[in-house]
Amino acid sequence: MELIVEESGERTAAVYRALRAAIVDGRVPPGFRLPATRVLAADLGISRGSVAGAYERLAAEGFLTARVGAGTFVSGEVTVPRARRAAADPLRPRDGWALTPLPASGEVPAPRFDFRTGIPDAGLFPFDTWRRLVGAELRLGANRPGTYADPAGHPGLRAAIARYLGFARSVRAGADEVVVTNGTQHALDLIGRVLLRAGDVVAVEEPGYPPARRLFTAMGVRVAGVRVDAEGLVVAELPDRARLVYVTPSHQFPLGRTMSLARRQELLEWARTRSVAIVEDDYDSEFRFSARPLEPLRTLDHSGRVLYVGTFSKSMMPAMRTGFVLVPPGLRPAVTAARQLGDGHGQTAVQAALARFIEEGLFARHVRKAGRVYAARHARVAAALAAIPGLDVLESAAGLHVTALLPEPAGRMVRAARRQGVVVEDLAAYAGEEQSAFSGLVVGFGAVADDRIEEGIGVLARLIAW
Repeated sequence: MELIVEESGERTAAVYRALRAAIVDGRVPPGFRLPATRVLAADLGISRGSVAGAYERLAAEGFLTARVGAGTFVSGEVTVPRARRAAADPLRPRDGWALTPLPASGEVPAPRFDFRTGIPDAGLFPFDTWRRLVGAELRLGANRPGTYADPAGHPGLRAAIARYLGFARSVRAGADEVVVTNGTQHALDLIGRVLLRAGDVVAVEEPGYPPARRLFTAMGVRVAGVRVDAEGLVVAELPDRARLVYVTPSHQFPLGRTMSLARRQELLEWARTRSVAIVEDDYDSEFRFSARPLEPLRTLDHSGRVLYVGTFSKSMMPAMRTGFVLVPPGLRPAVTAARQLGDGHGQTAVQAALARFIEEGLFARHVRKAGRVYAARHARVAAALAAIPGLDVLESAAGLHVTALLPEPAGRMVRAARRQGVVVEDLAAYAGEEQSAFSGLVVGFGAVADDRIEEGIGVLARLIAW
């Protein structure tokens, strides 16, 4: 608690006035324990008697109450006035920032039937092992905590990511190509800041990933939704003025489709002839339930047009806030500088621990274990949805969700399901202005308990039939 006491005049009266004003205007709330008279006197540089006199006067007027052995407290009888609203709010965000934060995924309490997307099962994560690794890095002090780190990320983690991608995704990359980020959104923000100007056109999938659309819109660029068919993004419908194309080719979000090899080659050629950048978001490639996927765009790219983005939010846990982007040579200095200007660098102990987690084979072991659980849930969810008349379940072979189409808008049913404890997502929410063209459900299975899958989907079945 800070008080400003007048230097001149009678000390007791000055302390009294300052304390009374703080209580009356709500800065010191009812029930707040005041410092002992000795402590406050030392802080203010005045005699203890001056403070004691002020306390006694305030107590006599009903502002304070003294409890033997406990201390002096602001009385609960004091009425705190409501904060006055300013007559006018002079500060406004610039154009493009008429946005509000999206709801956080951590509902308290969690819904009984949690079919939200993008939430992994925290119970599958080896927290004890992770705490040991982070604790060891903090104790060793090998990361020089008294200095600032490389904005591109911990060298060991960058090397570990490059090696893992070579093994798991056939992506040939050196550690110098990796920039560690605070997740996918951070990577997109860095890319947008160094590549895009106000008025540029960014092409995104329709339907697609809403946070990416919102981010690019906030940058002052024009976002153009491009249709997705059975082979992926329809390249023939890309706008000629596009400066950047954002795609999820390995597991299109949210439809779950895989972009065909012919379509991938068409997109790369389209981008090469127009000098366009491609952002490939490989957001959940670790969890696949069929044969090895097609090679990423980054592997097929021979012209240096693809920025490959990945995250550990789905494979490990969202709270880690760690991802990466593989950056072509011409953009590396700018992207690294943008990272440094924005937040300096990431958490070095966490990044060093993650490097060890990958290098010691613990990450691969965790992915295998979690993948078996998710594969079983994927099969159960897909089968339960397929048994519902009128629901067209789209084929998918990866990720943590299943999408199903409906002949009618799903918004009303989604709201009714929530009232019954079933949280599922409306496919229309993943589209831009053409939301009416998409009717269906996006059903996540990362967070739902195994023994609640059929019961929860049974609720959806009754609502669809109704």
